[in-house]
Amino acid sequence: MENEAHGLLSMPGVGFFGMLVIGILAGYIAEKVTGSDHGLLTNLLVGIAGSFVGGSLATLLDVAFYGWLGNLIVATVGAILLLWVWRRFRGPSTA
Repeated sequence: MENEAHGLLSMPGVGFFGMLVIGILAGYIAEKVTGSDHGLLTNLLVGIAGSFVGGSLATLLDVAFYGWLGNLIVATVGAILLLWVWRRFRGPSTA
């Protein structure tokens, strides 16, 4: 497959609304896996940021991902990693 150029806010194989749905789902899954408690908007932001982290990591490891399911898996792994790093730097919760 050719190297396709993608815009800043795009995922290969899905449209803009697909990216939003994947971001929400990835953030929600990461929230449940890490035992966090966030709202819908935070899940969306974590999921989209996680897709950039996961996509960059997949590119570094030369892992190909395509379509809806591939993007969901990569975004979820990135979001989990992002939340894990956030918790490590933030320290223990006092609430």
